[in-house]
Amino acid sequence: MPAHVGESTDTVEATLQPQARTIVTGGAAGLWNLGRLQRGHGDPTLRRHGQVWWRASSTPDGPVLLRLAASGATEGPGAGGDDVEARAWGPGSGWALRQLPRLLGCHDDADAFTTDHPVIGPLLRRHRLPLGATDLVAESLAPSVIEQRVTGREAFDSIRMLVRRFGTPAPGPAQLDEHPARGMVCPPTGAQWAAIASWDFLQAGVEHTRARTLVGALRRTDSLQRILVESADEPTTTRGERLERALVSLPGIGPWTASQVRQGALGDPDAWSIDDYHVPGIIARGLGGPDAAAHSAQALLELLRPHRYRVELLLERSGVGLAERRGPRRSLPTHLPVSRWQAR
Repeated sequence: MPAHVGESTDTVEATLQPQARTIVTGGAAGLWNLGRLQRGHGDPTLRRHGQVWWRASSTPDGPVLLRLAASGATEGPGAGGDDVEARAWGPGSGWALRQLPRLLGCHDDADAFTTDHPVIGPLLRRHRLPLGATDLVAESLAPSVIEQRVTGREAFDSIRMLVRRFGTPAPGPAQLDEHPARGMVCPPTGAQWAAIASWDFLQAGVEHTRARTLVGALRRTDSLQRILVESADEPTTTRGERLERALVSLPGIGPWTASQVRQGALGDPDAWSIDDYHVPGIIARGLGGPDAAAHSAQALLELLRPHRYRVELLLERSGVGLAERRGPRRSLPTHLPVSRWQAR
């Protein structure tokens, strides 16, 4: 039952009162990273209401709900200033606010990437994309495994069902009825993901192969997370390569899944989506032009190291290289059991 039903006004006000606040100077340019982390419009861990972002996360210190907005922005229309005002609820508030500048990409010197490439050079002058990092391996690894070999819609449906079933209800205003953050959920921790039974995965549309890969990988969350801590003083791409070596040593984890984890957990500017179904075509068309068919995306990106993922994002954000859509979308499979959570 929502927290305010049958409760006093004092109780509601206490629930709305954040446990901590901070301002990140110049962080507004990095708010776009939140959309980069979102798994579909129904993602229970991320929600945008007007110009305000709400983020539910499972930190090493516990669950947290964040309210993030450019200074002066409101739940309605209208842009804010250059800084980010943050409010936090839950035991993970301290960790989340200390980490927030990295989430917003304040550590990423996007202006250091310069090139005279005829396509990328002009895009760099138009778009500034600081890459944020969550510093949370499990938060990227579990969804990335679920996204293997299926359409985005299938994966997002499965992720939403599993997070709602096995995640932790977000604290603070998420417990209040008729609040923008109502019903948000912090994603499962690595241990919680690893404890999900095979039949629960199947009912969410995740067959045995992906479920086995996910459980096996998430059992290694602590050792994978330790890599981030131990390599904290190294350059981001070096950290990403070290993390990838550990990931691809696990059964069922390949370069594509490793790149998705590097992108989310580290904001690695060189971790392009190799072996993706769509991305190599976008890159080949965007960088190869009329002769796209004669070039591989990997070869075209070689001269743009160590910013290959940044190039991927620039092409996607600007629409350069996107193919014209023809014909109907792929039909979704119907042979898997209907989940008992499907209607939720």
